[in-house]
Amino acid sequence: MTTSLNRSTRRRLKQLNQIPCVWEGDRRSLSAQTLDPDSEAGGECILWVDGSQGIVRAMDVVAAETGPEAIVRTLLRAMEHPNSPAKPARPQKIVVRDREIQFFLRGVLQDLEIAIDYVPDLPIIDELYRGFQEVVDTYTPDLPPQYAEALRKKAFEIWQAAPWEFLEEHQILSIELNSYDVGTLYASVMGMLGMEYGILLYRSEESLKQFRAKVLTDEESTEHLEEAFLKQDCLFLTFDRIEEAEDEDEDEEEFIDLAELPLSEIQPSFGNIHPLEGLRSVLYEEEAIAVFVALEALNRFIHHGRNKFTGETFPALSRRYHIPLPQSTAGEKPQPVAVTITTLPNLATELEEMAGLEEDEDGFFDDAMSMFRSLRDDLIPEDSFLSLGVVSWEMVEYLRQQVTHFSPAEEVTEAGDGLPVILIQTSRPKAKTVIEKVQAAGGLKGICFNPGAAPIEGERYDLGVLQTEDGELFLFGEFLDADPVHAAARKKWNERCKNTNGYCGLIVARGLMGASRGQPQLRDMMALFEARSLSPQDLGIGTLQLMPQLE
Repeated sequence: MTTSLNRSTRRRLKQLNQIPCVWEGDRRSLSAQTLDPDSEAGGECILWVDGSQGIVRAMDVVAAETGPEAIVRTLLRAMEHPNSPAKPARPQKIVVRDREIQFFLRGVLQDLEIAIDYVPDLPIIDELYRGFQEVVDTYTPDLPPQYAEALRKKAFEIWQAAPWEFLEEHQILSIELNSYDVGTLYASVMGMLGMEYGILLYRSEESLKQFRAKVLTDEESTEHLEEAFLKQDCLFLTFDRIEEAEDEDEDEEEFIDLAELPLSEIQPSFGNIHPLEGLRSVLYEEEAIAVFVALEALNRFIHHGRNKFTGETFPALSRRYHIPLPQSTAGEKPQPVAVTITTLPNLATELEEMAGLEEDEDGFFDDAMSMFRSLRDDLIPEDSFLSLGVVSWEMVEYLRQQVTHFSPAEEVTEAGDGLPVILIQTSRPKAKTVIEKVQAAGGLKGICFNPGAAPIEGERYDLGVLQTEDGELFLFGEFLDADPVHAAARKKWNERCKNTNGYCGLIVARGLMGASRGQPQLRDMMALFEARSLSPQDLGIGTLQLMPQLE
């Protein structure tokens, strides 16, 4: 049974200007990769083309089991809402190469004064499909198909092994391959700070040193950081969160530690950075093999040596493995690759010294490295409301008397319009947990805004950090420097902290889901922690570099 257009639709279509032209229409099966090389499911493509002007008026991709009504829906869109630069119109004639489509359209489009004929060939649509196929033939996948599954599996093994739990970025491992145009790779593990997770595989020790030196020299210049980033010579594996459609409207500044997510939400990405190529999110065959071998060697090394990295030292260790390669074709099984993986304590010390972390008479090195290692993000709940502001001295006095309160040993200077504060609003149970954790740590020592940067994205960040009395550092916010609202709030914060001789506070409030969300009342405030405003130099961890997320 043929479905008919309703009368109002027929009247509307007949009001369109009928132009003297012939449109080609067709519905063809296509592989998933014809239009979207990254897709997995196939379908059918519906095309409507104006043969007189040689333009595509409408196109759609539908599941193979979709009924014939789909070709009519696309045709109506071609008439009323065509692709630019075409204008709404009704053709005098339509040609198709499928008898069933011809008969179906005749039944549906009756009374529209459109001739519908059968022809054996559709030259314009045939040419378009040839173009689609040429794109597929020249498409380069992110990973060689014969190694893609093995590489992703190896990446998840690295994720589960979590080498960042005991290896810092400056504790470099050399991985000697001497195969596939690679001599030795120098592996740097990212992730101990809970910011970005991955493995950088430098092709030379010199490239690694040059990048570290450039970052330390020009950490205040976004342009120089981007240039330094692109001058690296390395292969890389990074881990990102799988983005879902419903996440698009979420606050982009919300920080989420990937380590807290289930494995199903983690996505590995591979790529290459080279001074002459820039950033490339594609690995070619020999690169893919080299990365596979390096990751398998690293995974085995972690398994065998994990218990040897329990102290503060970076021990001298070396192991040799024979790594079997994944079967790429039905041909002969490839020979295993002999790999030697070695820790480089001397290079780690050199990189520490480059960062200005040499131990001095006051033990600065030990203090700085201790703080660097302890930056955590498990204090402030992810869904909290956060703001920078000020509370009047009268309110401060009330809170000192009525809520959980910690104050510094020195007397706070009561000057200006009030005490500058960071307000954290969450649910009552989560607020109680935050308060208990800060109390258990001896109270709040200081609040700092530390610089962070994502060089390849050209973005700089202001990272909010809390330091408790036991020396632990907790991330409480990640803000774009370019955000004018945050910039204005930070300017006010600095001015107010100057007025109070560096004193500030943290207020923990309940009521996140209630009527007072974003504007907690006095009854919602559960704790006030008075502390010192700290500078990045006080923390000594420098600018934190954030790796980009590849699309």
